[in-house]
Amino acid sequence: MTNNLFRLTASVVTIFIAGGSLVHVCAQSKKNRFDPDGSFWIKGAPPDVFSDFGGINLNAKGNKRLPKPGLELNNGRRYRFSQLRVSQERFTFTTVTVSNISYSFSGRFLKGGVYLAGNLDDETPVLEGTLVKYRNGKKMAEAKLSLVYFGGT
Repeated sequence: MTNNLFRLTASVVTIFIAGGSLVHVCAQSKKNRFDPDGSFWIKGAPPDVFSDFGGINLNAKGNKRLPKPGLELNNGRRYRFSQLRVSQERFTFTTVTVSNISYSFSGRFLKGGVYLAGNLDDETPVLEGTLVKYRNGKKMAEAKLSLVYFGGT
């Protein structure tokens, strides 16, 4: 009888420890999840060569609160991504060409987490990198930028 009670107690303790570990692992994976969906705007005044730049929009899940993915100008013209790589350590894209103009960006995110769920302000840069503008495939402008986050309305 004592042996059975010991086995039962050991089983309950093992299940409790395993269950606690599983909860800890799930919490860790949510904590470490990276999801930067939203819009990114230049912090401060844009360089003269990018005075028409509106923002970079990421919207991997098709959230209706967020703009369609791509680069957007102040006049509303959008440049869809033709190539896109998103990780916290490396964020790169190239856009389609519209009226002989295209863009590329290479940079990195400065903060992890789920941006829509975070408490990010519009003063602290969360993305930095180099934006390049091409005309007829030739580089016509380049600038290193710091960008802030906007998660939609």
